[in-house]
Amino acid sequence: MNTVIGLIAGSLRKESFSKKIAKALVGMTPDGFEFKIISIENLPIYNQDFDDYQNVPESYLKFREEIRNIAGVIFITPEHNRSVPAALKNAIDVGSRPAGKSVWNGKPGAVFSNSPGNLSAFGANHHLRQSLVFLNIPVMQQPEVYLPHINKVWDEEGNLKDEDTKDFLQKAVDAYIEWFKKNK
Repeated sequence: MNTVIGLIAGSLRKESFSKKIAKALVGMTPDGFEFKIISIENLPIYNQDFDDYQNVPESYLKFREEIRNIAGVIFITPEHNRSVPAALKNAIDVGSRPAGKSVWNGKPGAVFSNSPGNLSAFGANHHLRQSLVFLNIPVMQQPEVYLPHINKVWDEEGNLKDEDTKDFLQKAVDAYIEWFKKNK
């Protein structure tokens, strides 16, 4: 049975670069593993009343179960206003509640950030790492994965065409898998 690693793209946009990266990573899955894209698109904004009054949306239950059933997670994030996109932060919050029942606890993670600009979502990458520390998600330290000019690496069908980016992502995936094996 393969070890399942979740891929969470932190953008809701249909043509999101983070979603394209997630799809590209699926093709880089090593033997013995399965990369599963987990959607965050249908999660209402977290409200503790849902849990407190047993009125939890079905989408929360499904998402929490998906996270519970993965062994590790790679977050693929753009940057919004020098921080994590609201949709990604919301997904993290949904999975961390109710208090004491976080589905994230102890799952080895990695952060791959991307941007059309030069800074490669550096701010989002580091803000996300702050939240992951609190949730007890050990995060791969090296290689750091910052993908600049991400808008220039795709063909017309949305496939990754840039060989340097492909090679870098494959090396990052391989490093994550080795790191995961040591930290699971």
